[in-house]
Amino acid sequence: MLVVSLVIALTLAGWIAWRYFRLRRAVRRLTNQLKHSEDLTEISEELGGAVSAFNFRLSTLNLKLSTLTAEQARLSTILDQLTDGVLIADAEGYVQFANPAAERMFAYNRAGLTGLSVTEALRYHQLVETWRKCHQSGVMHSETVEIPTRRQFLQIVAMPDKHSPGGSLLLVQDLTRLRRLETVRRDFISNISHELRTPLASLRALTETLQDGALDDPPAARRFLQRMSTEVDALTQMAQELLDLSRIESGQVSLDLRRTAPGQLLQSAADRMRMQAERAGLSLHVECNPNLPAVKADPPRVEQVLVNLIHNGIKFTDPGGEVRLSAAAGDGNVVFAVKDSGAGIPSDDLPRIFERFYKADRARSGGGTGLGLSIARHLVEAHGGRIWAESEEGRGSTFYFSLPVEDE
Repeated sequence: MLVVSLVIALTLAGWIAWRYFRLRRAVRRLTNQLKHSEDLTEISEELGGAVSAFNFRLSTLNLKLSTLTAEQARLSTILDQLTDGVLIADAEGYVQFANPAAERMFAYNRAGLTGLSVTEALRYHQLVETWRKCHQSGVMHSETVEIPTRRQFLQIVAMPDKHSPGGSLLLVQDLTRLRRLETVRRDFISNISHELRTPLASLRALTETLQDGALDDPPAARRFLQRMSTEVDALTQMAQELLDLSRIESGQVSLDLRRTAPGQLLQSAADRMRMQAERAGLSLHVECNPNLPAVKADPPRVEQVLVNLIHNGIKFTDPGGEVRLSAAAGDGNVVFAVKDSGAGIPSDDLPRIFERFYKADRARSGGGTGLGLSIARHLVEAHGGRIWAESEEGRGSTFYFSLPVEDE
């Protein structure tokens, strides 16, 4: 029994050994065949071509990705710098994106607009209603809205988001400054038309009177000619002041800044206006500490400012009153003051007196173009200073302006 078992084991071991060596020879033979096979070369070439094509497509994809990343960064920069507000809302009406301009317009003290509903973000019902019309109809809507509490004019354009079904793109423009400029332009045309109408009508009436026979009466003719000369002088002054104002506002007037004593500026302007003050029955005084620091100024231009302010004080002060000029040292500047004892300026008019053609009381102001104070403001600001006024109706007015001190 043991011998039979041993024979069987030896036979099994021999068979296993034979199978091993046979398999080994088969693997070796297959390896040799593969080494000299043309099919393997073809397969290798095909694999190499596929790898090359894959690498080429990968390079193209990387290039497109880099281009897309650069365009996205450029678009992000544009949206960040854009002064118009841009909001993107999803189909449910929630804000998914808001640029910095939109945050400034609507965020107020909130953390941000992203994640809020459009109603919560925009707040004002007219703006929300414009978005709702677009959202419901899928058609672009626009509306200009005035917000009285903030004195703002906003234009909203709501359009469907083609890349997000049901989504919306909102563009909000702040038109406040444009509206103010339009108001200024309209007021300017109205005011200059009003100012030109009076002298032109007077000239026409005087001319017709002379043509109708006044020329035959030499004393009357001379009187009419004198009045015509006065009206022409008024038109000439208006044209010159308009030209000066235009040049100053456009920056075409260059200032010759130099070290100047404040007392010298006050005294020069007072000397020019003293005779006019005396004819009006007013006293003109100058009060100035000689030890005040010198200012950086263009003397003729500053003198023009002072003359305009003095003339304004003389015009609104009754005989027996006074106009007082003074200067005092401030924080890095010298503050000039022209004070009169005249009628004063109503508190409602005070904020607007430096506007072009604005007159606090047209019936009382009579002559004059309403441009003097506007020119004074622009000249002071061109020097780097500021101008303002304080007044109480019936108790006179004081006009102040500051000029920077000239460094030693």
